[in-house]
Amino acid sequence: MTYKCCCFLPIVVICVVFFLTCESEFQTLAHLKAQRTSRTQTQAVRELMRRLLGVRAAEFVLSVNRSLAAGGLDVCEIRSAQNNIVVTGSSAVAVATGVYNYLKYFCNCHVSWSGQQLNLPRPLPPVTGVLRISSPHRFRYYQNVCTQSYSTVWWDWPRWEREIDWMALNGINLPLAFTGQEALWQEVYLSLGLNQTDVDEFFTGPAFLAWNRMGNLFRWGGPLFQSWHVKQQYLQYKILDRMRSLGMMPVLPAFSGNIPAAIMRLFPNANVTKLSPWSHFNCSYSCTYILDPRDPLFQHIGSLFLSKLVTRFGTDHIYNTDTFNEMTPASSDPGYLSAVSRAVFASMTSVDRSAIWLMQGWLFVHNTTFWKQEQIQALLHGVPIGRMIVLDLFAETMPVFSSTKSFYGQPFIWCMLHNFGGNNGLFGTVESINLGPFEALRYPNSTLVGLGMAPEGIEQNPVMYELMSELAWRKEPVNLSKWVSLYAARRYGSSNENLTASWKMLFRSVYNCTLPQYKNHNHSPLVRRPSLHMVTDVWYNRRDLYEAWRLMYSAAEPLMSVETFRYDLVDITRQALELLTTDFYLEIKDAFHRQKLPELLTAGGILVYDLLPELDRLLSSERHFLLGLWLEQAQSLAENEQEVQQYDFNARNQITLWGPAGNILDYACKQWGGLMEDYYAQRWSLFVNMLVECLDRGLPFKQDTFDQAVFKVEKGFAFNRRKYPSKPQGDTYDIVTKIFLKYYPEALKRLK
Repeated sequence: MTYKCCCFLPIVVICVVFFLTCESEFQTLAHLKAQRTSRTQTQAVRELMRRLLGVRAAEFVLSVNRSLAAGGLDVCEIRSAQNNIVVTGSSAVAVATGVYNYLKYFCNCHVSWSGQQLNLPRPLPPVTGVLRISSPHRFRYYQNVCTQSYSTVWWDWPRWEREIDWMALNGINLPLAFTGQEALWQEVYLSLGLNQTDVDEFFTGPAFLAWNRMGNLFRWGGPLFQSWHVKQQYLQYKILDRMRSLGMMPVLPAFSGNIPAAIMRLFPNANVTKLSPWSHFNCSYSCTYILDPRDPLFQHIGSLFLSKLVTRFGTDHIYNTDTFNEMTPASSDPGYLSAVSRAVFASMTSVDRSAIWLMQGWLFVHNTTFWKQEQIQALLHGVPIGRMIVLDLFAETMPVFSSTKSFYGQPFIWCMLHNFGGNNGLFGTVESINLGPFEALRYPNSTLVGLGMAPEGIEQNPVMYELMSELAWRKEPVNLSKWVSLYAARRYGSSNENLTASWKMLFRSVYNCTLPQYKNHNHSPLVRRPSLHMVTDVWYNRRDLYEAWRLMYSAAEPLMSVETFRYDLVDITRQALELLTTDFYLEIKDAFHRQKLPELLTAGGILVYDLLPELDRLLSSERHFLLGLWLEQAQSLAENEQEVQQYDFNARNQITLWGPAGNILDYACKQWGGLMEDYYAQRWSLFVNMLVECLDRGLPFKQDTFDQAVFKVEKGFAFNRRKYPSKPQGDTYDIVTKIFLKYYPEALKRLK
């Protein structure tokens, strides 16, 4: 007996030590780290630089040394040696970030979604001593589950490759990677006994998959074709391989409980809840079915999916799922909520014992009536502390960490959401994002582990994303005036003082929203279905915007060959015309109420027959503002005419009606060439004509009558199959000049 005890005790001690070590590692998230070797990452970042700089990449000596990481934090060192720039970092992301920092602040260069300015000096400017750059944050997160539908849905590999390069240059090491999961879900459901029709009735079309994944929608815009599954799965292999080769840790999906209705036919005793309709949909496409996480079937389906996922795609041990996205749970009982999160997490750990659950904290912002402190704490504490990371998704405007004692001990990432629906429109909260992350770090007993960018749609307002990504590598806030001055110089490769003044003015006005009710959803009458009761106020001084426009235009002529400048000139001109649309709308509204037909005809005629056509010509002259490109990308994924029609409809419906009957009308509105002419201008024309007719006949304007008529216009656009140019048309400078000379004086006149 004594002998057995002597042998047993050391084993117990070893097991306890191992257990404590593992728990400690989980609590510090130390097991989440890049898996590829230093050599592999070095090769990957060298290839990135060749794609970015061509032959001049040879002037950079790059290497990854994973041992440089200090406490899991990324570090990069930059120095000069024999006319080369030597960059060494703890990961390929750290090296890429270091190179981009050098390009920005030593070479006056810039890379963005809207173009790049890479006029490198010869020779490269030397670095004195060793420049050391480090991030105080373990994780730099990127994307929102909605980004997959609003922006990346039609992307091919070359576009994904550019985006992953952009991620690395901007220091992202924790990107969402949701592509291709429906192929695996199809396998899971067919293996459970569902037939193909059951599966087809479940999946939405490509442009609406984000809300199918979150349990909000089914069937709308579907089905998904088998060619879609094959292509998306192949794309996911390439995405994950490239992300991992650069030292990133891709976040993969997990099971939330959202199931096809047909599951109940096969498992009639399963604990399933039929939800109320989501948003403004009815049960034809909403009223989804949610399997109770405490039901054994949940564990079976969740582990089956995750097993296939890990086998097919590998894992970095971090998974995202959102169980109650914009949905009210069946019970507010804390015991129920803890049991739910405990069961969801168990479905992950049954496959991956090292799993970490990454959860979007949007539910706590979206439904504050339900999610009181007791309910939030219960949901969070159903998972062991340190085994969940919460994305404080809208922290720049509505932070949750400060009202939940830092998420009651669970690690969190402070995120800038910034954009809803992928709208165009100049917008930012520069003061908030400049101060907020550092305040979160100083919060008592802060559990902050990273910063993130979680826009619903991208490829807009690039300045906000460059600033936010840079803050993740700083120890204190920046001087915003100085920072934006340098941004203007490197974005265009020009030291023109008018450009600096223009950007300073933008940063103090349109990019410094401090009013939470705006949230950067574009409420301009320009992109809303017209009515006599539209929001017209803005959060900034219009005079500042017009003066910034004047200053930028004054510097335009010699810079029109610079893509980044051309984009910004179009964007600020578009913003000015957006403001003027509001002015003309108010004149139209006022003339109608005062029964002044001549004034109504004048204001309505200028808006419909001059301003909006001019705006369409402006947008059509720049490739980043083309409807035709969006539709061409969608159709390029099709294998036959049936797929062409479905993808074209998905692409059109999402940016307009968003549903069969305008259910989320204009939420994902875009100001694009072609769309302005054939959609927005047509609605405004109908509105003005109906107001004129009402005045002429002495009748009241009836919104319901107009809505029925304009719906035919909106639906007609979604089905008209008209082709639109996918390449720019016209000379941007000439178009802007004509608009400026005509409308700048008008804009100033309306300020008096």
